[in-house]
Amino acid sequence: MNYTEAYKRFDALFNNTLSVEEAAAFLVELFERGESADELAAAATVMREHSIKLTLEPTLQNEIIDIVGTGGDQSGTFNISTTTSIVLASLGCKVAKHGSGSATSKSGSADVLRSLGLNLDLGVDKQIKMLQESGFVFMFAMNHHPCMKHIMPIRRSLSHRTIFNMLGPLANPAGAQKQMIGVFDVEYIDRFSNALQRLGTKRSMVLSSIDGLDEVSVCGITQYISLENGAMIHGEINPEQYGIKLTTLESIKGGDSVENAEITRNILRGDERGAKRDIVLLNGACALMVDEKARDMQEGMEMMNEALDSKKAWDKLSEIIRVSYMV
Repeated sequence: MNYTEAYKRFDALFNNTLSVEEAAAFLVELFERGESADELAAAATVMREHSIKLTLEPTLQNEIIDIVGTGGDQSGTFNISTTTSIVLASLGCKVAKHGSGSATSKSGSADVLRSLGLNLDLGVDKQIKMLQESGFVFMFAMNHHPCMKHIMPIRRSLSHRTIFNMLGPLANPAGAQKQMIGVFDVEYIDRFSNALQRLGTKRSMVLSSIDGLDEVSVCGITQYISLENGAMIHGEINPEQYGIKLTTLESIKGGDSVENAEITRNILRGDERGAKRDIVLLNGACALMVDEKARDMQEGMEMMNEALDSKKAWDKLSEIIRVSYMV
C-alpha cells in the first residue's frame, strides 16, 4: 500500500467512517504483512492531524527532544527512557516526552512518573509552561489523541499488537524534531527511519538491540540508523567498547510502578552503580548526540556520569515535581 492509499484508509479510521469489522480487518492486514515505512508515515501524519498539540514558540520548538521506546519487547525492564529523560533535562536538554500507561509492561511512563510524585493532570498551556520552566514535560497520550477512544476497543479485540503500538513515538504532540526511538525488532529500524525521513524529522536515531530490547542494551550489540539532514547512517553500539561489561536481562528488570520509581530514585541519587545505571548512561549518551550536546558516545557518557555523580539529576527530579504543581 503506497502512502496516499494508506493515508486515505487511516483518515477514514480516525474519522470513524469504517465499520468495526472493516477497521479490525485493516489492522490485521497490516500486522500480517508487516507495516511499511509509507504506512507508518501515513498513519503518523493522520494521527498528528487529529491530535491536541502543544504550540511552542520557534526557538523552543527547535530545541525539544523526545526519547521513547515503542514497547512490545516483553522484556520487563524498569522505565529506562523515562529515567534517562530526567538526567537529560538536568543537562540542559528540553525533553518533551510523549507516553502512556502500562500496555505491554507493569509500568508505563505515566505510571512511574505518577509514582515519583509528578502531577500529570495538566492542560496544554500548563504543559508548555512546565517545559519552559523545568526543561521537561510529559504528554499523556490519551489526553492528546481523542480519536483513539473509538479505536481502542478495536485494538483490544485483537489478540496481537497493531500499528498503534508503534505510532506513539511518531506522533509527539509537541512536534519534536529530534527523536531517539527504540523499536522492538531490528527489522523495523529501517522502516521507522524511512518513515521519520518522510515526516521531515530533523535529527533522529532509531535503534534496537539484537537481544530484543527497544533500548540501547547492556546485554549485547545494539543496531541503529541515525538520520541527520536527510542522510542515514547505519551503525552499532557495543557496550564493552565503553568499559561496560555485558550482563543479563535479569540485571535490568523492573517491577510495578512503585518498584520502578524506587529504581529511578536510586539511579538519580547515585545509590545504583550497576547495570541499571549503565543502561541509562548508554541511552543518555546517544540522546545527547541526537541533541547535538555531545560529539560522540564517550563524551555523552562522561556528561551523564557527571550529572549523576554531582546529584544534578537528583535535584532536577525534585524541580520537575515541584514545577508540575506550580504551573
